[in-house]
Parts: sequence; structure tokens; C-alpha cells
Amino acid sequence: MAPAARKGLSLALPDASSLRHEEGLLADPSRPPLDAFDLAILGILQRDASTPQRVIGEAVNLSAAAVQRRIRRMERAGVIQANVAVIDPARVGHALTIFVEVELISETAEQIDAVKREFASRPEVQQCYYVTGEADFVLVVVVPSMGAYEALTRRLFFGNSNVKRFRTFVAMDRVKVGLTVPLSHPNEAQGQSPYGATGLT
Repeated sequence: MAPAARKGLSLALPDASSLRHEEGLLADPSRPPLDAFDLAILGILQRDASTPQRVIGEAVNLSAAAVQRRIRRMERAGVIQANVAVIDPARVGHALTIFVEVELISETAEQIDAVKREFASRPEVQQCYYVTGEADFVLVVVVPSMGAYEALTRRLFFGNSNVKRFRTFVAMDRVKVGLTVPLSHPNEAQGQSPYGATGLT
């Protein structure tokens, strides 16, 4: 007769679907097969990345261990790129937010890459986008004063022989600021629960 299993002792092994999910997530980071649980976890983390995994699990009907595994998968796949603190720039001495349109003279691949590196290297440049239209780049800059911005323009624009012109727009009010990505699941559009009938463990 086989010995009785010890009470309270269990071993949970990942099932085939869980393994396929992880393999698919890591196979193509540009198109990860995120399911409703992943999206729900991301939604919570986008609001507050310090939310305990136990609390996340209770919200989405998963165990804390399952939440941890999913978060680690998404970190390895590059879906979750960083866990950072969002700082009010005005409270640390950078009261001005400025948007800048930059137009270049020449747009060879080498010169575009050089400008990207130059803009990305400046700590005052909070965001940098290579865009379509008349302008080639749009920058979001945070500085403590107009004097600091003028000094930055001398280094970034006037000192760059490939910059044809730039236009400055000073923000009067930070109405909405964030990098939150809208998340949804096909089931939600059909009025169904995104988590199904029961949660996973």
C-alpha cells in the first residue's frame, strides 16, 4: 500500500498551457500573447507599481505566486520595461516644461542616428520622438528656467550645423501627464468577464 500523503504538503507543477504561454511570450517580445490576467496585472501595476503581489492576486483571482510568475515573464519579455517613481519636476526645481519641434537640413541615416544620440544623451530631454511632417523631431524638455533653456538651445540646436530651425512651445499648465497604456481584452468588448469563470493558480 502506498504511504499516505503528508497533510498540507503539495507540489504545484506548471501545466502545459502555462508553459506554452511563457514560451510564446518570450519567443516574440514584439507581439506577446498577453491574456486577460496579464492585462489586469499590468493595469494595476500602471496605477501603482508598489502594489503587493498578494493584493494583485486578490484583485484578479490569482495566487500571489502566479502573479509573481506572470510579472517575471513580462519583465523578461520587455513588456514591463521599468519600475520607477514619478516625480513632480516643479518640486525638484524644474518648473518649466517645453515642447520643441526640430527640423534638420539633411536626413541621411547616419545624420539622423547622430541627432538621436545627441538628443537622447541630454538629461533635460525627457522625451524625444522622430516624427513625420514638417518637423523631424519633437522633444519634451524640462528645465528650471528660461535661462537654462537658452543654454540648452545653444548646445543642442545652434551648435549643431544640421539643425535648420526649431520652434519652442512653453507649457502653461500640465493638465495630464503620464505613460499609461490603455489595456483591454476581447472578452470585455463582448460583455464577458475577462477572467473567465475561475481564476488560475
